[in-house]
Amino acid sequence: MKTASTISRLLLGLVFTVFGLNGFLNFFSPGPIPPLAGQFFGVLVQSHYITVVLVIEIAGGLALLVNWMTPLALTVLGPVIFNILLFHITMLPSGLPPAVLVAILWAISAYHVRWAFAGLFQNRQVKQQSRRSPAGAARLA
Repeated sequence: MKTASTISRLLLGLVFTVFGLNGFLNFFSPGPIPPLAGQFFGVLVQSHYITVVLVIEIAGGLALLVNWMTPLALTVLGPVIFNILLFHITMLPSGLPPAVLVAILWAISAYHVRWAFAGLFQNRQVKQQSRRSPAGAARLA
């Protein structure tokens, strides 16, 4: 499983680094885009929102390639992948298979570092202690 996770992490990092850089350097064109998807993408470009997304893709991709703060990189790239999937489901279904592949690579990589996400899946309430209590004061010191 460690080998599969490493391969998934490297492929995911490569995909996000290359496609993030492609947004700035235009290595290859996306081909014909339906009108609604073109309008949506045009708004992202004109508002410079896409610039932020591309920087996140490049930073997350590079972090995965060098295996630096992998849980954080996966956390940052998760919403990007969700939006890629949603875009292809609603506006450009022809790009859905690669988007699903990226989501699968993300899941395999995230499974390897599932310990980092364990706290998110606990079904218990954390009781907040008063600042005046000795336990709270000891924790703050």
